[in-house]
Parts: sequence; structure tokens; C-alpha cells
Amino acid sequence: MSYLIRAPRRGGGYTRLAGPGTAGLRHLEFGIVELPAGATQDIVTGDREAVVYLLTGAGTVTDGGRGGAARLGPRQDVFREPPSAVYLPPGTSAHLAASGGGFFGAVVWGASASRAPFRAIGPGDVERRDVGAGNWRRVVYNVVDAARGAERLLVGETVNPPGNWSSYPPHKHDTRSASGELPMEEVYFYLVQPEGGFGLQMLYTPPGAADAIDAIYRVHSGDLLVIPRGYHPVVAAAGYGLFYLWAMAGDESRYGAWSDDPAYAWVRRLEHDPPAGA
Repeated sequence: MSYLIRAPRRGGGYTRLAGPGTAGLRHLEFGIVELPAGATQDIVTGDREAVVYLLTGAGTVTDGGRGGAARLGPRQDVFREPPSAVYLPPGTSAHLAASGGGFFGAVVWGASASRAPFRAIGPGDVERRDVGAGNWRRVVYNVVDAARGAERLLVGETVNPPGNWSSYPPHKHDTRSASGELPMEEVYFYLVQPEGGFGLQMLYTPPGAADAIDAIYRVHSGDLLVIPRGYHPVVAAAGYGLFYLWAMAGDESRYGAWSDDPAYAWVRRLEHDPPAGA
């Protein structure tokens, strides 16, 4: 089974890329939305919570039932400008209207009984962290989580400089353990700069795992990886920056509730005690 979904032909409106029933997903649905200036898209959450996530462009999201409104953007470059999003609780009938040069973004869905309000999450509300060391240094933005309204969804993004690794040391979140790991499925949606570049994405399970996975994918702009289980490190090709929007969900979700691959966990100490000359 391939867990990689190649970039679809880009067009107008909402395009579902993955959801329950896709490569082991039970909780998440992920799609992209692309609208020219002046075009609109309705988003009805039903019994799920959802996140409208701006990649580039600008737009306005309104909550028709409660009267809330949020402006997203403008955002021209995911590699240099911080993210923003709108959280939509269950029972929301929202309306996305593109402005400026149009709207390109994602919509992430997850089952929820949340009673949280409609919420705009601007660049000043997100958490930016510089993570790792050496050639596994990257920038991580936590955008949507329990502190920002969601019940089960965790959504954010990672930016890898050319040649750098992330999701490193390799980690997984597919079981409940005494160490704090929780089972959470995940998806990665990639963008590469300059266009035409690629990254290498690994997906593998521990030795002896039932239904073992051991795969390496060459990923390009617009591709989506489904991560139902296993370790999932990724590296940007030399000369190319790699961005990915990540989204996680489970029966219970918490950022950081994962376990490192024991074979590579020692690398973490280099973040605090780098070798001489590093």
C-alpha cells in the first residue's frame, strides 16, 4: 500500500485528498481549497470540528449562524511569513470568500463534541519554535491545539532549510504507553521552493511490528502523506526548502505525546551539547 497521495490537478473549490477509509485513517479528513478573487466556498462542519488554514493569498471566513468573521492574510510566502487559520466548532455553517489575488489553503476536519467558539488565529497567536540542531534544525509553528480552541485536532507547519531533516530524531505516535505516547494519526502536505524540487520522506514501523511498513517516498509540492502509524522522518533535497503542513487527531490528542526511535534518540543530546566546532 502507498501512503503517498500525489498532487491533484489544481482547480477551483474544495478538493478532498484523504479522509476516513484512506490508508488507515479514522479521524482526519484533509483537503485543499483554491479560489480566485471574489469566489466563495461554503464549509459546513456538522458533527466535526474543522480548521481553515491559509497557505497563500487572502480571504474572509464568516460564521453564518453566529455572526463571527475572521480575515486571513495576505500571505505571500509560506517559507518567510507566519501562518494564520480559523477554528470552526461542530455545528458551524461557514462561508469562505477569497480576496486580493485569490485564496489557496487547506481545510482539516476531525470528529469532535467541542463547544468551543469560532476563533480566528492570527500570526500573533501562533507559537513559533526553532527546533533541532545542525542539519536537523527547522522552524515549527503550532497553530491549532487545545489552547487555541480545538478538542482533538492539532495543526501546524514545519519549514526545513535546504538539505535539513525534520521529524528527527524519528518519532511515532501510534500506541498508548506509560511514557506518555498517544495514538494519533497524521497527514503531511508539502510545498517545495524553488518549484521542481523534492524531499525524501521515510515511513517505517519498529522491528517485529505487525503489518510492517518500510517505505521511502520522493515528495513534491502538493503531495500528501498519510501517517497512520510508524516513524516518519523527512529531509529536504540540497538547494530546496521544504515546507509541510501537518495535522494530527485521535481519540485523545496532545502535542509532544510521542516516542523517539530508540536507535536514534541519542541525537537529542546534541541539541543541548553540540560537538566542538558545530
